[in-house]
Amino acid sequence: MNHSTEIILTIAGIVLVHGLIFYFLTRKSRLIKGKHVVVTGGSSGIGLWAAIECVRLGAHVTIIARNVSLLEKAKEELEKRRIRDTQLIQFRSVDLSKSYDVVKNTLHELEQAVGPIHMLINCAGMAICGTIEDTSIEDARKLMDVNYFATYYPTRYVLPKMKEAGDGIIVITASQAALMGIYGYGAYAASKFALRGLAETIAMEARHRGVSVTLALPADTDTPGFEAENRSKPEETKIISGSGGLAKPEHVGKRIVQDALKGSFFSIMGLESWVLSILCVGMAPWRGPLLCFVQFYLLGPLRLIGLALQWNFQRIIKNCAKQRQRT
Repeated sequence: MNHSTEIILTIAGIVLVHGLIFYFLTRKSRLIKGKHVVVTGGSSGIGLWAAIECVRLGAHVTIIARNVSLLEKAKEELEKRRIRDTQLIQFRSVDLSKSYDVVKNTLHELEQAVGPIHMLINCAGMAICGTIEDTSIEDARKLMDVNYFATYYPTRYVLPKMKEAGDGIIVITASQAALMGIYGYGAYAASKFALRGLAETIAMEARHRGVSVTLALPADTDTPGFEAENRSKPEETKIISGSGGLAKPEHVGKRIVQDALKGSFFSIMGLESWVLSILCVGMAPWRGPLLCFVQFYLLGPLRLIGLALQWNFQRIIKNCAKQRQRT
């Protein structure tokens, strides 16, 4: 092989690699214009901004939550963002954790009025912090009801319909606490770990039927729920979780929708979330050769960073314990 041939092959290889990278980073999103999107927890915070993004993209949007006054205000905000007069914007006040029958009847009525649910964005959730022994049994059960079953019930309803249609998108909003246990997040993390298991199972059961699932892993986000969460946080939890900063709900909501439309399994924002998603990738579904290549080569070095973080967390916990002993 002469020198000029080697140069040509090298250039061709570089072009091919960069072309693949460009393709995976810019692959087309699925379209939701004119389709029915349901957003639970859509009256405020991340859910509201996810709904706003769907309205911006031309979808018919239904938001579901419990507080009627918040839902009315959210509906007004969504109507301002409509790009077409024919877009349907509505809400339902429902306790999604109450029972499957309640959820089934509500979603069935919505489909009769608007059309089949093409995309379900599960954002309903809450956080109650405290060590395992300081969290009441009632609160632990409430967290599982609101965080897990309020997602499981609507997902359980739409999944067989999406499989039959051969198309559909499900978003399950968990948390970074779905990737690792954190001091003071015991019962909360358990409910979010359950959501990761649900998402991975759906990905395995439904991908071949045209249904995609996205597991959203937002870090701390400036929402009304986060304000309530802070009131129950132990000092250790505030220090550990506070290192990642505070995201804006409009950025998180938009990113979740965009990732879901691209078919990404994880939806993450920021360096900390990206590192955790690589460290905790486990048996997460395949999402292209580029991402797998990155995971393969970075998992080892990032494990060392993870161990350093764990050491730092233990240091924080010991220091807080010493402070309490002094007082």
